[in-house]
Amino acid sequence: MNRMCQRCGNAIEPGEEKERGGQVLCEDCFLEVLTPPKACDPWAVHLAKSEKDKVSFKLTSTQQQLYELVREKGEISFPEAAKALELTEEEVRREFATLRHLELLRAKKSHQEILITLF
Repeated sequence: MNRMCQRCGNAIEPGEEKERGGQVLCEDCFLEVLTPPKACDPWAVHLAKSEKDKVSFKLTSTQQQLYELVREKGEISFPEAAKALELTEEEVRREFATLRHLELLRAKKSHQEILITLF
């Protein structure tokens, strides 16, 4: 009988479940828990900038959509961006981390909210 991932709710094939922090997780959620996106990573910024300078760098369609959304709005919260792009907030954070490393987007705190804005 299939178990359910306690994070995303998807069915997990027998023997494929992973346990972390007392939760039964699918492989995707397990990997997300183990490797959350890190927006402030100086080494990743250095590598991204050096690669960007060497070759013509191409964003994924999701990254391009997020960048265009922020450019259009000026600033937007992670939940608003997730809703506008029909993604989870975690997916937006993962795409944001890459764009932050490329120094295209940054985050700032406004009152009690974190907003995404252009770099």
